[in-house]
Amino acid sequence: VQLQASGGGLVQAGGSLRLSCAASGSIFVINTMGWYRQAPGKERELVATITSGGRTGYANSVKGRFTISRDIAKSTWSLQMNTLKAEDTAVYYCDADIHDLRSIRGGYWGQGTQVTVSS
Repeated sequence: VQLQASGGGLVQAGGSLRLSCAASGSIFVINTMGWYRQAPGKERELVATITSGGRTGYANSVKGRFTISRDIAKSTWSLQMNTLKAEDTAVYYCDADIHDLRSIRGGYWGQGTQVTVSS
């Protein structure tokens, strides 16, 4: 199983970006999908999650600004980021909890994608 993240970039404060993640490989079911971020000198932190049933969760710092969504049929999920702030600058990672075709459950990470918000 592999996760491929895309969509990072440079944006001015107040702007928007959309990140996407695509899972591929021997996937039976994706249980939960999410996004984390890691700013320089800081620990990786949870940004948003979404379950296969559509239940979402957000870090307090992004509530009302970020929206996570998923397309189960395509094994993809996205993070719409609006009203970006300088403190949102970080490397963003997608992750997923997946049962593969052997019914083995595991956690997977995508490669990071840089989001830089200029003030």
